[in-house]
This record gives sequence, C-alpha cells and structure tokens, in this order.
Amino acid sequence: MKQKKYIFNTISDFHKISGLPKPEHPLVSLVDYGLVEYQTGEKEICWVQHFYSIGLKRCMPQGKFRYGQQQYDFDEGLLSFISPGQLMRLEIDNPSNAKPTGWLLLIHPDFIWNTTLAKSIKQYEFFGYAVNEALFLSEKEEVIITDILLNIQREYHSNIDKFSQNIIIAQIELLLNYCERFYQRQFITRKKSSHQILERLEKILDDYFNNSDPTYKGLPTAQHIAGLLNVSPNYLGSLLKTLTGQTTQQHIHNKLIDIAKEKLSTTTLTISEIAYELGFEHPQSFSKLFKTKTKLSPLEFRQSFN
Repeated sequence: MKQKKYIFNTISDFHKISGLPKPEHPLVSLVDYGLVEYQTGEKEICWVQHFYSIGLKRCMPQGKFRYGQQQYDFDEGLLSFISPGQLMRLEIDNPSNAKPTGWLLLIHPDFIWNTTLAKSIKQYEFFGYAVNEALFLSEKEEVIITDILLNIQREYHSNIDKFSQNIIIAQIELLLNYCERFYQRQFITRKKSSHQILERLEKILDDYFNNSDPTYKGLPTAQHIAGLLNVSPNYLGSLLKTLTGQTTQQHIHNKLIDIAKEKLSTTTLTISEIAYELGFEHPQSFSKLFKTKTKLSPLEFRQSFN
C-alpha cells in the first residue's frame, strides 16, 4: 500500500496535524515541541511543507526524523533548517517516549514577501543542508537563539500594528545571522570531522581523475562529489569556503590542474589525449581552463620543462 503523503500549504495545516490550536498569526508561529501530538495514528508520517521551519531541539523526539534519504536521531541540542517544498519523514517508534523539548519556528513565504529578507533568505545555505548537518549549539549560543525566538513570539502575541511585521522580520534576520556565525564556528571547532572530509575529498578527486573507467568520463560536479562524501552540496561548499577560502568547484579545478601539470611534465601524451583523460569533451575547453589558472597554455607549460 502506497504511503500517504501530506501537503502542508499553510502553517494552520501543520498545527492541525500536530494537535495544536490554530496559530495566533497565520504566517508565522513558534511551536513548543512538548505540545506536539501527531494526529494521524500512523507509524510513519510523510509530508511536504510549503513554508520555512527552524527547529531548536534539546532531546530526541518521538521517533526518527528523515530528510530525504538521511536519518537522524535528535539526542543533542541542535538547530536544523528546512526550506519550502522539501520532503520530510518522521518514523514514530514509540509514542510513549519522553516528550521532546525545544522550539519550532514556522515562517510562511508570504510573510516575508516583498521585503529584503525574501531575497536574502536564499543566501543562507544552511537551509539546503541535510538534517545530519544540523548546527550543534553551545549553552551560550542556545540562550541567544531561544531569546530571539521568544522575542518573535512576544511580538505576534501583542497587538498587531504597522510595525509588527518589520520587527519580526528584523528578529528573523538577526536569528539567521547568528546561525551563520555559529556554523562558521562549528566548521572550525569540529576539526576532526571537517578535516576528514577534506582528506576524503582529495582522495576522491585523485581517484576520479586517475581512473580509466569510462563511467568516470566527464568533469565531476560539486553535487556528485558531495554525494560521494555523504554530505549535501551546500554543506560541503560552506565547509570548504570556511576552511580553505575556496568553493567546491575551485577545489575540483585545482586538483584537475595539478594532475594536468603532472601529465604534461612526465608523459608524452598529446594535449588532446590529456584533455580527454581528464574528462573534457573538447580539448579547447581544457586549454582555456588551464591558461586561466596558470597564465600559460598547456603547450607553453610543457615547453617550460624542456
């Protein structure tokens, strides 16, 4: 039997299935996780939501949470981000488990429509991270985030006037900026896992460009490399940018140029043969990239060794 997929077009839809009263504001709501009681009676709930959600969780919820194919058990205080249109799954293992604690901020796109946040929110790449790439907060950081969330709630609890939307949006922007700062801290402080990703990235690129298997033909994409590393493309890009100052594509190109230099200086392969081995369909594209990166054409580089 095909699993039912719920569609949450509004924040009210989410409140209803979660056993919550109607939201005080139709376009923005702060939900107490401890009050959530899913009303479907199913062991697994699958849904697509058409609004943003930012979840601060302090303990494991009633089941295992899935984002796409990723599964995560919330057993530490952390912050996760979901953008509109993403497929979510929640496996309910035991409804009698201890209640989760924390907050869930829901923001409908209509609330930020025609504001500066409508454009800038797309620049916060953590909305594209997988659940297992959530932000782990220190106690001090958690206090900061909680205070901002409660400020948002207090504002829509009070009488709505012409200033309310701007004040709430300013608080959301403050929240997102703090999250961006805390993610930069996480990339640096969680050195072991971050550097393991860097080491695996280097090996994957080495294997890719030195592999003669026809299935490896073509230049690797950032999405393909991220998949091999079991991280989301956005997370990989943000981590590399923080640790090395370079994008994923720049890392791919740099590795490609290093291997091209080795082949140009140690083999008698023609420029075209090297280009094809590295995954280029047209040798001219290889020559153009090589000259952009080194200020020399492949032939000029080879001649410099003779």
